[in-house]
Amino acid sequence: MTVERACTAAAVLVALILSAGAPGRADPLPAGDGNASGAGDRDPSRPNIVFLLADDLGWGDLSCYGNRRFRTPHLDRLAAQGAIFTQYYQAGSVCSPTRASLLTGRFPAELRIHGHLAAPEQNAKRDMPNYLDPGVPTLPQLLGKAGYTTIHVGKWHLGRPENGGDGLAAYGFDYARWIDCREGDRNLWSVGERPNATKELIDSAVELISRHRQRPFYCQVWLHDPHAPLGPSAEQMQPFRRGVPEGFTSPEMVYAATVVEMDRQIGRLIQALGEMGLERNTLVIFSSDNGPEDIEIGNASWSAFGSAGPLRGRKRSLYEGGIRVPLVVRWPGVVPAGRVDRTSVVAGVDFLPTLCAAAGAEVPAAVAEHVRGEDVSAALRGAADWSRTTPLYWQWRFRVFNHPWNRSPILAVREGPWKLLLNPDRSRVELYHIPDDPGEQNNRAGQRPEVVEKLAEKSLAWEKTLPSGIIEPAAGRNDYPWPAGK
Repeated sequence: MTVERACTAAAVLVALILSAGAPGRADPLPAGDGNASGAGDRDPSRPNIVFLLADDLGWGDLSCYGNRRFRTPHLDRLAAQGAIFTQYYQAGSVCSPTRASLLTGRFPAELRIHGHLAAPEQNAKRDMPNYLDPGVPTLPQLLGKAGYTTIHVGKWHLGRPENGGDGLAAYGFDYARWIDCREGDRNLWSVGERPNATKELIDSAVELISRHRQRPFYCQVWLHDPHAPLGPSAEQMQPFRRGVPEGFTSPEMVYAATVVEMDRQIGRLIQALGEMGLERNTLVIFSSDNGPEDIEIGNASWSAFGSAGPLRGRKRSLYEGGIRVPLVVRWPGVVPAGRVDRTSVVAGVDFLPTLCAAAGAEVPAAVAEHVRGEDVSAALRGAADWSRTTPLYWQWRFRVFNHPWNRSPILAVREGPWKLLLNPDRSRVELYHIPDDPGEQNNRAGQRPEVVEKLAEKSLAWEKTLPSGIIEPAAGRNDYPWPAGK
């Protein structure tokens, strides 16, 4: 399916969901009387903010993005009440870099967060820190100074300084639960916990919101579904068995069951906002940290069915499928309902300036000079003439565990309609006109050398500003054996 067909299908689905007879639609959300202690009539210039982040969910995994293998009715309905963006990018192709950029508005390579944070020995081998520097200003810190209560629930994966205490106060959070999905002696990553893991996180988020809704709040709910290893229950998998013999599973049924259960639990959170009278003045954002996992990775060998839709690449790749993910935004009365934005190039680094603008939170000049994102409020409000003015940059220093076709060069830059991928030594140079070629099939480097030189100069200049560090010998190569070998 092409991106244009997928977007058309999404627009049709939005219309279906809004219609009275749409099959499989979510139950209506309670309107809320606006008089609850949640202050549903609060000035919309000071919205509550709920940021839902899935883990390893692909661009093509939601039915509002064209998926026909399974349905995600609650997120589809959220999209029908708001907008979806088809050209949304995260700043990383794996979890920790993306999360660092969402909190700081910085490109993660500038913070030395090149891959996922792991044990200190592994971090040291990759010239990475053990945690996000708490001295770097964050979105929750800025919102907290503006009077917001700040809440984190779920996966974190940015480490914590040893003297930072048990919570996330060092990063500006007033309350935190299930940090990295662990609490007490429970570990929601364990296969036995996975059938109810998202439910546990949503339960905690609802509880915290209910207790702290007297003031405007920012609540990020960072889920760990559908990151492997997955272990849905037999009951959750049953609707997706589709001829698979009893006693066996397929990656499709495992993955579909997990995503559909995640969607159902998100629906409970959205319903709870309505019951608390908060939905009319709450900005809800849903996205994923990067593209879908590859079946070559051991803990995903029984579940890697995630879809990047028509896009080339998967997790770890700097091709579109690794960094371009769903973005659904609902803000009643502000974000036009039922809108499919096919043209705005929006990115994770944009959330710090955008949400601070929405909340009336000051971004001091000393912070703003390091923020790489833009205030994209106009795009959220549906302005047809908005366009990005700053380029987006990526660096991936390691091998890409994918089919050779998905193994991208080390650097990438997106500016206007063009995307350039290259190795610093120019052993690979690829140029794509993304609006016409979202699947990155037609390398136009030879046809447009002036565009190559312009973007290469910018990308290589940016690379020179990055902290020095190890680059794996396999980085940027697509000629090593598949599977990846040694």
